[in-house]
Amino acid sequence: MAKKQSHSMRKKRLAGDIVTYVFLVLVSIIWLIPFFWLIMQSFRDGKGQFISTFLPEKYTFNNYKALFTEFNVMNFPRMFLNTLFVASCTCVISTFFVLSVSYCTSRLKWKLRKPYMNMAMILNLFPGFMSMVAVYFILKALGMTEGKMIPWALIIVFSAGAGSNFYVMKGYMDTIPKALDEAAALDGCTRWQIFTKITLPLSKPMIVYQIITSFMGPWVDFVFAKVIVRTEAKYFTVSIGLWSMLEKEYVDTWFVRFCAGAVLVSIPVAILFIITQKFYQEAMSGSVKG
Repeated sequence: MAKKQSHSMRKKRLAGDIVTYVFLVLVSIIWLIPFFWLIMQSFRDGKGQFISTFLPEKYTFNNYKALFTEFNVMNFPRMFLNTLFVASCTCVISTFFVLSVSYCTSRLKWKLRKPYMNMAMILNLFPGFMSMVAVYFILKALGMTEGKMIPWALIIVFSAGAGSNFYVMKGYMDTIPKALDEAAALDGCTRWQIFTKITLPLSKPMIVYQIITSFMGPWVDFVFAKVIVRTEAKYFTVSIGLWSMLEKEYVDTWFVRFCAGAVLVSIPVAILFIITQKFYQEAMSGSVKG
């Protein structure tokens, strides 16, 4: 009797697994179809946004070539480098801010700690673009909305509020035993040594998460970039450039180039993820005592 029940349970479990995997495969296919279509259209030989077939009839690399050779309408390489500079600087600054604030709120006891955490939680309930107009006029008063100061204004905007987004990192640091900190302190380690040699190595998976999100924020942002950059084409980011390609005066010529540009924009994020993915695994062996 027990064997029959066990056999029946195994059959039910197998059937459940099959249904789950079939569902996940179908969802994955549906999710990947737009990306596959975009990649295929980036190789389409022709112009215009009106397409009669799902797959291109002719394939060419001219769309990618045009992005790097034709600058009479928009300079895609400059947009790409502008965004890469802003995203890289923001990634470094934001990651440092988040790690510092997370460590202070997780491992240290200080006055106004709880009020600060409550305030940060309340502020995070409001979308960032609500402050867009105020941020713009503050930057304008400081003379940072013109000329060479625009990239630095973008970096400040994307980095300034990073310290309030510490809750996920703090929650992870809370899981690290405080006995490790106490043992290191008894061995003569300073707070900085505990932070760099114990807490950070044990937080590698979350550091990778923070690096990726800090980079992707400015890389894909359109709202703040458009408000601050406005019509300064020299300082356009890729999001503004791709949006401009779909304006009615350019869409007929630039639609297939938009598809090619969208593919190229995804490459830095993919490279960053490939480089950092090995750090997702738990890093308990990275702790150094003393």
